[in-house]
Amino acid sequence: MNSLDLPGRPQDCRIVVAMSGGVDSSVVAGILAKQGYDVVGVTLQLYDHGEAAHRPGSCCAGQDIDDARRVSETLGIPHYVLNYEQRFREAVIDPFAQSYVAGETPIPCVSCNQTVKFADLLETARELGADALATGHYIRSRANGAHRALTRPVDAERDQSYFLFATTQEQIDYLRFPLGGLSKPEVRAIAEEMGLSVATKQDSQDICFVPRGKYSDIISKLKPEAATPGEIVHLDGRRLGRHDGVMHYTIGQRRGIGVATGEPLYVVHLDAENARVIVGPREALETHKVFLRQVNWLGDGPLGELPRGGMEVFAKVRSTRPPRPAVLHHEDGVTWVELTEGEAGVAPGQACVLYSDDGNEARVYGGGFIERSERGTEAEAQLTRLSTMAGQGA
Repeated sequence: MNSLDLPGRPQDCRIVVAMSGGVDSSVVAGILAKQGYDVVGVTLQLYDHGEAAHRPGSCCAGQDIDDARRVSETLGIPHYVLNYEQRFREAVIDPFAQSYVAGETPIPCVSCNQTVKFADLLETARELGADALATGHYIRSRANGAHRALTRPVDAERDQSYFLFATTQEQIDYLRFPLGGLSKPEVRAIAEEMGLSVATKQDSQDICFVPRGKYSDIISKLKPEAATPGEIVHLDGRRLGRHDGVMHYTIGQRRGIGVATGEPLYVVHLDAENARVIVGPREALETHKVFLRQVNWLGDGPLGELPRGGMEVFAKVRSTRPPRPAVLHHEDGVTWVELTEGEAGVAPGQACVLYSDDGNEARVYGGGFIERSERGTEAEAQLTRLSTMAGQGA
């Protein structure tokens, strides 16, 4: 076996490298080319050039495509650019906007990996006769019986497992992640040694297609109905003010709510159907149970065969939070997670990613998107009362 756990010599293995134009994927191409693999670089053009294409930290747009092309020339490998703009809009941008209209907090990077990168590009790699598709993600995979399992990377600060939970077992078996055992400084040092022009290039931001990070701009353009004004309501029923659209708010938000009552207030619920922003004290955000949809299970046994009292796992409900103790349940087709220590600011549309433990070699068990959550008894009762009042036109 070679360094990628593939049968045969490196020179007999063709590897397609997904090259975004950044330092990480460029180093992956460089490492594999140096090891003797038959490397083919592929860059996806994902969205309209315009302003975002020239913004520092963009991804898969004008300047980035040029950078990937230059790196490929330096390494002496073939490079192809595939126009996936239409597919990207249909599979990532439109659902992102629709999710915001519904009062959710979507994660488009997960959708991109699910569809464009690990489905469409993976199929293209197979058509090119590749033995594997390699990317610059910071995550590791290892042999696990007849398949491969995902684990967290060495560099915990760069851990991208949260955004890769939806990767299917079939995709994992075909994918390779050469940077999982390296830190970001080590990757940049390798880029310098190879003489790559992107060695000091700024990292891409999470949401590549949103200029200046202003979600509201793109949502207003794609879904004007999201700008429907409505009321800002306290959990206790008080009407505190007006807002210009639920798309301007996220669960857990404190700053910029637009009302002042002399007490710290947080957004605790977005009632998109009635165009209401529900606010309350911080304790109303405390969440101990989340229900999941579109679950991708990567454990060794079937999800339906979990122990009767659930399975002890570690769960991560936000990309910036560490995995915390939890219990996974699955009964009658419903999957939910009990968060042992509770979490604040849990929003529908976010991911709940499951791990074997909280270490940097923890196995990724998959996860799902948060359909809904349950807060404390008092907060749940208040939300139910507000919902009933809205239904009665109160």
